[in-house]
Parts: sequence; structure tokens; C-alpha cells
Amino acid sequence: VVCPALIGACSQPHPPATAEPTQPLDTRPTEPPVADPSEPVASGNTPVAADIAAIAGLSAQFDPARDPADDLATAKVEAQRGKKRIILEVGNAGCDRCHALDQIVEGDGDLRRFRDAHYVWVKVNESDEKPNSAFLGQFPEMGRDYPYLLVLDADGTLLAPQATAAMRRGETYLPAQVMAFLKQWAPDR
Repeated sequence: VVCPALIGACSQPHPPATAEPTQPLDTRPTEPPVADPSEPVASGNTPVAADIAAIAGLSAQFDPARDPADDLATAKVEAQRGKKRIILEVGNAGCDRCHALDQIVEGDGDLRRFRDAHYVWVKVNESDEKPNSAFLGQFPEMGRDYPYLLVLDADGTLLAPQATAAMRRGETYLPAQVMAFLKQWAPDR
């Protein structure tokens, strides 16, 4: 008795659906989106996205327009949050050895992972165009043997000034020497 009632209920005719008029297909050509660095990313307007963008900008390039004091303040926050140390890489965009150091660290997965796990890396421009004398005056004299590395603890206290000549043979950086330097000054975890 119950089965025929259920079957009858399921087989009730459905009211006909009202047909909507068909819409024309949009065939206009579309242009791929182009990033405008002067505009904030709408989907990334969150505190976390802002932090990630700020941290990425610290080591992106030597930029005379950047304020190293602001960059150091950002680095301190990230270093304290991640229990890391800070490395200030002093150099400039015209420095071939600076680019060579970037290539060796970015191109070697072990170096890059170790750096990212233990340090906040900040590029500080020092050039004739923008010497950043007021900021760099708080650190020991470095000369112009770029890049010059300054290891700081998470609160910004200088731990070690380091010329990079010991990490290279001629103009070529030695990955083992760079890793030894990074391991020597990595924070205890």
C-alpha cells in the first residue's frame, strides 16, 4: 500500500519550465590583464597580503627610492614574528657582484631555503645617486666593496659586518662559503 503511494507521488507531472529568451554570446575580443604596479591588488587587500608584499619588496632590488629605515622597521617585525635574523645587503643596481650573489642564492635551492627559513634579507641602496649616509652611518664603515652584508638580530642590533670577498674566488661566489656564512649567523631555534 505504501509503495504504490510513493510511486504515485514521484510520478506527478512537473509544471512546464518557463523558457527564458536566449542571450547572445559575447564575442568581443578580450585583452589579458596587465598589472599596474601603482594600483593595489584588489584581491590582496588584506593585512596578510600587505605583509607578504612588503617583505617581498625588501629584497626585490636595490631601489634608490626606498627608505632603508622603513625597510628595516618592516624587517624587524617579520624577524621577530618568525624568530629570524636580518641581513642588510648594501650595494646598488650597477653592482655586478651584487647581482652575482643574488644569482647564486636564488639559483641554489638549499641556499635559498636556508636564507628564507632563517633570515629577512633587505637590500639597501648605496650609490652616488642616493648614498643613504644617515641610515648607513649607524653601522661600521664599509668601503665600497659591494655587496657588503650586515647581520642584525631581530631587534636591529648589529651582530656582524661582513665583506663578501671571503665568500668568492675572484668574481665567482662559492656556494659552500655563502652557506657557511649563513649557518654561522643563523639564529638558534
